[in-house]
Amino acid sequence: MKQITIAIDGYSSTGKSTLAKRLASALNYVYVDTGAMYRAVTLFALNNNYLGAKEDIPSFVKQLPNIKLTFVPNETSGLSEMYLNGQNVEKEIRTMKVSEQVSKIATIAEVRSKLVEMQQQMGEEKGIVMDGRDIGTVVFPNAELKIFMTASPETRAARRYKELLERGEEVTFEEVLNNVQKRDRIDSTREISPLKKAKDAIEFDNSDMGVEEQFERIYNFTQRIISAA
Repeated sequence: MKQITIAIDGYSSTGKSTLAKRLASALNYVYVDTGAMYRAVTLFALNNNYLGAKEDIPSFVKQLPNIKLTFVPNETSGLSEMYLNGQNVEKEIRTMKVSEQVSKIATIAEVRSKLVEMQQQMGEEKGIVMDGRDIGTVVFPNAELKIFMTASPETRAARRYKELLERGEEVTFEEVLNNVQKRDRIDSTREISPLKKAKDAIEFDNSDMGVEEQFERIYNFTQRIISAA
């Protein structure tokens, strides 16, 4: 059966990664979490004091050639995890500390150029499911299937809040909701590759939808797209 490229974009905490992972697994496709890539670069900036009280973006940009990102399968779960310069940072990149800064890092032209190039190389052979903010508009504008996921800020904040509590982080719902709204604003208004729905993307609002229903709907639709390709 012919393989296609599947681009999944959308707002933060809409379940893009959860859906993309399951879809890739069901199709036996490669899955790439571009959000993890931006989070790993953000973690590098935080760990090396390029963000914070003494922000130094120019020096950070000079360090980009020294940042190596790789996805390594977890032998137990079978899922790929993010490695930054040889170190597994899957847990560290999911913290609120990183969430508060990742949209700022994602606005930097040099960062986007570096990561988009890497992402396009990953998808040269098709048979890939990639999720992020600009996959259908910038990374793979010719993808056979584009999905744009959305949900209300309150719904997304509730999902994110639950995840953070389960990881042991001490946060309030108000903090998480403010972070979600702030990221929406930054992602949608940045000059370079802003978050927007591609003209030929299917909008998918999952505010009132469970994980299983989401997957079944998208999987069945994907099968029809593949059969017609």
